[in-house]
Amino acid sequence: MAVKTIEYEDKKFDIAYDIINPSQKQDIVFLHGWGSNKELMKGAFSKYLPNLRHIYIDMPGFGKSPNQEILTTDDYINIMKIFLKELNSDFFIIAGHSYGGKVATLLNPKNLVLLSSAGILEEKSKSVKFKIFFAKILNSLGLKNFTKIFRSKDVDKMSENMYETFKNVLNEDFTNHFKTFPNNAMIFWGESDTATSLESGKKIASLIKNSSFVSYIGDHYFFLKHSKNISESIENGISKY
Repeated sequence: MAVKTIEYEDKKFDIAYDIINPSQKQDIVFLHGWGSNKELMKGAFSKYLPNLRHIYIDMPGFGKSPNQEILTTDDYINIMKIFLKELNSDFFIIAGHSYGGKVATLLNPKNLVLLSSAGILEEKSKSVKFKIFFAKILNSLGLKNFTKIFRSKDVDKMSENMYETFKNVLNEDFTNHFKTFPNNAMIFWGESDTATSLESGKKIASLIKNSSFVSYIGDHYFFLKHSKNISESIENGISKY
């Protein structure tokens, strides 16, 4: 593992990362989802795609990359742009899982790989709506500490600044960003995904003009069992221009 310090808006961020196949001339960058880290992505894909330089990144606040700031998705995009330019990345392929898919999309790579990406707003269940409603009541009564019992499992172990970041990025509608994405996209999805539904994946595929879509048996982390096949599909689906 390596760590590179970058500066963004007069603040310093220590970004932990790993590089596989460092002598290769074209990159594939892997961005993890919320509550995850680069090790998950590396465990899935590091054995494959030997003709590409792999860059595995812990985004700020995850894995080995600390964060003391409240961030937005725009902040993550700008931080990743600075970081990747420091590594002389060619932005040839960027693969993003879940929340990482939103960041990957706005980094505008030549080839976008989405793995059960976030970005399509879905109807919340009645239980989630109730939790949100009740948490708002507690907040209005000055009982903010009690709202922690209603938090998503994704943020159980997060610091307050990362929880505020989570709230900033949670309900973003990326419909227009997908619709206007200009380059090649390969979309992969888990058929039993309950975090980002299969219908969301199909919708993203319909929005991105130059895209392909493949679904697999599995949940939100379907790619852990299908990484070899996904890697082969990436190799076959690369647009070099």
